[in-house]
Amino acid sequence: PTKRAFLDPTLLKDCRVLRNLLAAEDKYQPSPSYFQCVQTDIQPYMRKMVAAWMLEVCEEQKCEEEVFPLSMNYLDRFLSVVNIKRTQLQLLGSVCMFIASKLKETIPLSAEKLVTYTDRSITMEELMEWELIILRVLKWDISAVTPHDFIAQILTRLPLDSESARTIKRHAHTFIVLCATDYKFIMYTPSMVAAGSVSAAANGLLGPAWCQRVKLLQQLQHITAIDADCLKSCQEQIEQAVATNLPQAIGSSSSTMMPVQPGNTTPKSMEQNHHPTTPTDVRDI
Repeated sequence: PTKRAFLDPTLLKDCRVLRNLLAAEDKYQPSPSYFQCVQTDIQPYMRKMVAAWMLEVCEEQKCEEEVFPLSMNYLDRFLSVVNIKRTQLQLLGSVCMFIASKLKETIPLSAEKLVTYTDRSITMEELMEWELIILRVLKWDISAVTPHDFIAQILTRLPLDSESARTIKRHAHTFIVLCATDYKFIMYTPSMVAAGSVSAAANGLLGPAWCQRVKLLQQLQHITAIDADCLKSCQEQIEQAVATNLPQAIGSSSSTMMPVQPGNTTPKSMEQNHHPTTPTDVRDI
């Protein structure tokens, strides 16, 4: 089994770390209007299809949980600047996963596997060529701040026992994946998505009464310096997305909500029985 480093209490409890993350996150925000202002051929539904395929690849390859949201950050930042054809979108997604895995994985995704996952609709030469193109467009600034960076920072500062914190963390990570696949969440900063995911998870698992008793939204506002109404709006949109995409996970009992196992962050609506090679509709978008 993979051995994990212990969480560093110095990094989690030093307020300067959180302040630096909050100060840096805007630098890595993609444009929320790139479909209207930059792209002329691709549409939001195409992004969602490619994102679902990228998530399948990351899950099957058992990538670190940061790889998928980070690769989506690269994809959105690139699309905020460069107008591409729909036939290039899967190539872009492949290269974004390639770069993100190099940053976050001990053993990165191999170029050969990525070519295979596209049913060889891209070539090794294109993959290598586009890697340099994307890195140049991103100005080689690939250590982007994502919602994952805030989860531990937030949970450490909430009145939670270790078991509740672990469960909420798993659910919050699942919600972050869901947000990364949905274009409408691009308008929210990583800290807001993280806080909204934690709030939605706590609301579903511990109940609204617990959230009101500990004044969860006010605590999240104090931690992130985000307006409570904005946090509430983000939480509600996440809960709506969960209800739409994960209907089987919403039960009458909060204990049945989101039966997520550690290491499996794929929303069940995105799980496929087939090998995550290129679906026909991805090639034809």
